[in-house]
Amino acid sequence: MVHKSPSELELQVLAVLWERGPSSVHAVRNAMPDGKNRAYTTVLSVMQNLEKKGLVGHEPLGQANIYRPLVKRHQVLRPLMKGLLSNLFGGSPAQAVQCLLDSTRVDDAELAQIRKVIADAAQKRSQGETR
Repeated sequence: MVHKSPSELELQVLAVLWERGPSSVHAVRNAMPDGKNRAYTTVLSVMQNLEKKGLVGHEPLGQANIYRPLVKRHQVLRPLMKGLLSNLFGGSPAQAVQCLLDSTRVDDAELAQIRKVIADAAQKRSQGETR
C-alpha cells in the first residue's frame, strides 16, 4: 500500500519504469516524458526517494543499479485519479473527460480508443462488474 503520493517528477520516473521495465538511472533520464534535460544526480535522487517510499527497488548490474517498479500503475494512479475526480470535478467523470477533451488535441484514432474504453466500461457495468 502506498502511503505517500508521488510528486510529479516521481510520477514521470514511474511512468518510464512502467513503460520500459527495469532500467538504469541513465536510461530513465533519457526517456523522461517531459523531455527536460535533467542532471543524472537529480534523477538518481528521485529514484532513491521512490525506493524509500517503497515504490521502486533496485539490483546492481555491473557498475549500474537497475531500478524496477514494485507497484503496478493502477495502485498509484487509481487513488490519484479518484482524488482529482472528487476534488476538482465534484465526482463527475463526465466533467473530467470534458475538461480533458477541451484542453488536449485528440485525433480520430484517440477518439475511437476513448469510445472503445467507454463502450467496454458500459458492457462491464451491464454484466454487473464494478470497481
